[in-house]
Formats: sequence, structure tokens, C-alpha cells
Amino acid sequence: MESDLALFRRRLLRNPRQVSAIAPSSRTLARAMTLGIGPNTGQVVEFGPGTGRFTEALLARGLPPQNLTLFELDEEFVAHLRQKFPGVRVLQAGAETAGQVMTEKVSTVISGLPLLSMPEDIRQAIVGAAFEVLAPRGSYVQFTYGPRPPLPPETIEALGLRVNKGHKIWANLPPARVYRFRRA
Repeated sequence: MESDLALFRRRLLRNPRQVSAIAPSSRTLARAMTLGIGPNTGQVVEFGPGTGRFTEALLARGLPPQNLTLFELDEEFVAHLRQKFPGVRVLQAGAETAGQVMTEKVSTVISGLPLLSMPEDIRQAIVGAAFEVLAPRGSYVQFTYGPRPPLPPETIEALGLRVNKGHKIWANLPPARVYRFRRA
């Protein structure tokens, strides 16, 4: 099997706008993104898993593979994820389709998608889909490289959300910050 880094680099060169990162997420960022998840968390959805760094962290925290659904567009990443994580449901579908696919509510949506580099309508569709599948007390976890939340204040207000700003993860290239969104 091709290494995660080799696959990441090849896909980045082939489709830089879709990959939209200069390096795979660090293990430190993956631990921060998956904080609080464990064997009894329930169903979890991951948007844009790429090579599976956050997926590894979720499973390492004890989340049963059958409780995890991945939404990935890139067909090579999908094949890689299916081979690497048997028992995990891997869908070749956009995150915005989550509401049409998921039949039960989930506790957490973890997103590795580059929201700030997407057009506003796509960003809203993705975040809308996340909150469509989340249970009432569920959380949407998103990181960004920028100094502000990955959603503009007007979107946060329009969706009736509150946001918790996490620590800056310096051990990532580039450094990132994790945000947790919940219904207000």
C-alpha cells in the first residue's frame, strides 16, 4: 500500500484546489480534533478525511469502526481509506449530502474540509448538512489555519450557533486552531 504522505503529495499535485493543504494534518491536530470522543460516543461522521489522519485518531480513542462514516470526494483517497480502515463506512460523496445519507442522528461531525477556500454557498451547504445530521446536543468540529473561526459571524448567527475556540496547534504545518460549534 502506498504511504499516506506519498498519496497526499500525488493528490495535491493533481488537484491542489480540492486537497487545499500543504501537508497532511499532524497527529497533534488529530488528537485535538477528536478530543472527548471514545467508545461510548455513538455515531460520528467525518467530512474530508483525505488519507485518514483524523480517522486514525478516532479509532485510537476507542470509537468502534462501525460507528464511523466518512464522506470523501477523491476516488483514490476513498480506495485508500477502505483498504486502511476495514469496518468503517467510507462513502464517495460530498459532505453536503450527509443529510440524505445518514439515517440516524450523530453525536459529532469532524471536518477536515478547507471551508475558507470554498464558495459561500458550498460552505453553507456543508455546515447545514452537518447540523442536519447532528443530534440536538451534538458538535461540529472544524479547524482552520486563519486567525478567525472558519465561519463568518453572520453565518454563525443565522444558524443559531455558539462557537468554542480551542488552542492553537503549533505542531502542525501550518499551525491550526480547532473550533467546536453547537446549537445555541
